Amino acid sequence: MKTFKIALATVATLSLFSLAPAHAAIDADAAQALAKKNDCFKCHAIDKTKKGPAFKKTAAKYKGKNDGQEKIIKNLTTGPKVKLEDGSEEDHKIIDTKDMAQIKNLADWILAQ
Repeated sequence: MKTFKIALATVATLSLFSLAPAHAAIDADAAQALAKKNDCFKCHAIDKTKKGPAFKKTAAKYKGKNDGQEKIIKNLTTGPKVKLEDGSEEDHKIIDTKDMAQIKNLADWILAQ
Protein backbone atom coordinates (compact mmCIF):
# COMPACT_ATOMS: atom_id res chain seq x y z
CA MET A 1 0.00 0.00 0.00
CA LYS A 2 2.84 2.40 0.85
CA THR A 3 4.45 1.83 -2.56
CA PHE A 4 1.13 2.56 -4.25
CA LYS A 5 0.78 5.87 -2.37
CA ILE A 6 4.31 6.91 -3.34
CA ALA A 7 3.66 6.03 -6.98
CA LEU A 8 0.38 7.94 -6.93
CA ALA A 9 2.06 11.00 -5.39
CA THR A 10 4.82 10.85 -8.02
CA VAL A 11 2.31 10.69 -10.88
CA ALA A 12 0.32 13.57 -9.41
CA THR A 13 3.45 15.71 -9.02
CA LEU A 14 4.66 14.99 -12.54
CA SER A 15 1.26 15.82 -13.99
CA LEU A 16 1.34 19.21 -12.25
CA PHE A 17 4.70 19.98 -13.90
CA SER A 18 3.26 19.20 -17.31
CA LEU A 19 0.58 21.85 -16.76
CA ALA A 20 3.11 24.60 -15.96
CA PRO A 21 4.42 26.64 -18.90
CA ALA A 22 8.09 26.16 -19.78
CA HIS A 23 8.63 29.95 -19.71
CA ALA A 24 6.65 32.66 -18.05
CA ALA A 25 4.55 34.78 -20.35
CA ILE A 26 6.46 37.56 -22.07
CA ASP A 27 5.66 41.07 -20.90
CA ALA A 28 6.10 42.85 -24.25
CA ASP A 29 5.48 46.31 -22.79
CA ALA A 30 8.14 45.83 -20.11
CA ALA A 31 10.62 44.42 -22.65
CA GLN A 32 10.11 47.33 -25.03
CA ALA A 33 10.37 49.83 -22.16
CA LEU A 34 13.68 48.28 -21.06
CA ALA A 35 14.94 48.29 -24.66
CA LYS A 36 13.93 51.93 -25.05
CA LYS A 37 15.51 52.92 -21.71
CA ASN A 38 18.78 51.31 -22.83
CA ASP A 39 18.75 52.84 -26.36
CA CYS A 40 18.51 49.39 -28.02
CA PHE A 41 16.34 50.92 -30.74
CA LYS A 42 19.21 53.21 -31.68
CA CYS A 43 20.90 50.23 -33.35
CA HIS A 44 18.05 47.71 -33.67
CA ALA A 45 14.50 47.71 -34.98
CA ILE A 46 11.96 44.93 -34.85
CA ASP A 47 11.78 44.26 -38.57
CA LYS A 48 14.44 46.31 -40.35
CA THR A 49 18.20 46.43 -40.30
CA LYS A 50 19.78 49.48 -38.77
CA LYS A 51 23.30 49.68 -37.39
CA GLY A 52 22.63 46.24 -35.89
CA PRO A 53 20.40 43.39 -37.05
CA ALA A 54 16.63 43.50 -36.83
CA PHE A 55 15.24 41.63 -33.83
CA LYS A 56 13.36 39.40 -36.30
CA LYS A 57 16.70 38.43 -37.85
CA THR A 58 18.14 37.66 -34.42
CA ALA A 59 15.07 35.58 -33.55
CA ALA A 60 15.41 33.64 -36.82
CA LYS A 61 19.10 33.00 -36.10
CA TYR A 62 18.28 31.33 -32.78
CA LYS A 63 14.97 29.68 -33.71
CA GLY A 64 14.88 26.11 -32.44
CA LYS A 65 18.20 26.42 -30.62
CA ASN A 66 18.22 25.65 -26.90
CA ASP A 67 20.90 28.23 -26.16
CA GLY A 68 19.26 31.20 -27.94
CA GLN A 69 18.11 32.92 -24.77
CA GLU A 70 21.49 32.31 -23.14
CA LYS A 71 23.39 33.82 -26.09
CA ILE A 72 21.18 36.92 -26.21
CA ILE A 73 21.55 37.40 -22.46
CA LYS A 74 25.32 37.11 -22.83
CA ASN A 75 25.30 39.89 -25.45
CA LEU A 76 23.11 42.06 -23.22
CA THR A 77 25.16 41.58 -20.05
CA THR A 78 28.82 41.21 -21.07
CA GLY A 79 29.34 43.78 -23.84
CA PRO A 80 31.17 41.57 -26.34
CA LYS A 81 32.60 42.83 -29.62
CA VAL A 82 29.89 42.60 -32.25
CA LYS A 83 30.15 42.89 -36.00
CA LEU A 84 27.85 45.59 -37.34
CA GLU A 85 25.95 45.47 -40.61
CA ASP A 86 28.55 47.73 -42.26
CA GLY A 87 31.35 45.29 -41.32
CA SER A 88 32.82 47.39 -38.53
CA GLU A 89 33.05 46.16 -34.95
CA GLU A 90 32.24 47.72 -31.61
CA ASP A 91 31.45 46.67 -28.06
CA HIS A 92 27.79 45.82 -27.54
CA LYS A 93 26.21 48.05 -24.91
CA ILE A 94 25.62 46.38 -21.54
CA ILE A 95 22.00 46.50 -20.40
CA ASP A 96 21.51 48.79 -17.41
CA THR A 97 19.72 46.45 -14.99
CA LYS A 98 20.79 43.69 -12.66
CA ASP A 99 17.26 42.21 -12.56
CA MET A 100 17.65 38.86 -14.32
CA ALA A 101 13.88 38.51 -14.73
CA GLN A 102 13.84 41.74 -16.77
CA ILE A 103 16.82 40.60 -18.83
CA LYS A 104 15.26 37.19 -19.53
CA ASN A 105 11.97 38.86 -20.46
CA LEU A 106 13.78 41.10 -22.96
CA ALA A 107 15.67 38.14 -24.43
CA ASP A 108 12.45 36.14 -24.73
CA TRP A 109 10.71 39.10 -26.36
CA ILE A 110 13.52 39.38 -28.92
CA LEU A 111 13.26 35.64 -29.61
CA ALA A 112 9.49 35.97 -30.08
CA GLN A 113 9.82 38.44 -32.96
